[in-house]
Amino acid sequence: MSQPEYLQANLIRKCKQQNAKAQLKLYDTYCQAMYTTAFNYVKQEAVAEDMMQEAFIKAFQKIDNFDGKVTFGAWLKKIVINQCLDWLKKRKLRIVSLENEHVKITEEDDWAVEDTITVPQIYKAIEQLPDKYKIAVKLFLLEGYDHQEISQILNITEVSSRTQIFRGKNKLRELLKQYNYA
Repeated sequence: MSQPEYLQANLIRKCKQQNAKAQLKLYDTYCQAMYTTAFNYVKQEAVAEDMMQEAFIKAFQKIDNFDGKVTFGAWLKKIVINQCLDWLKKRKLRIVSLENEHVKITEEDDWAVEDTITVPQIYKAIEQLPDKYKIAVKLFLLEGYDHQEISQILNITEVSSRTQIFRGKNKLRELLKQYNYA
């Protein structure tokens, strides 16, 4: 185990013992990244701060469930994303399930954009996607979740995940072309 891994494991062990200093150190380590993740979903600074704070509270309450199979940051990020999705659902954002629709989806993905496109341009275009595609595309392209994980997070089938991402990426490509980005 490397020095940083050992230090983090020790910090997490202390957090499991309800050590406030260790919790503060872990919070300081991850708060900016988790705020950024939350803001990417809720697009409101105050709400993003609330989602991040609530996610940390939940994480510290359930830290005994952290088994180390993934990094602490990945585990915490999933809590933040779920916190944001719950908030969005409460705000009556409906994630549309496309289970009953039939669409041919190929596994090959020739989706690419020009090298000149910037990350802010991609984020801007993603925000213009219809809500039913936006969240799935964010989870897939920005957060790196696979279809099985997305189906669990959004409570949809894997087929629906593939469909929403396929259609979302096509709409994203259209938006980028419209702005001469792709």
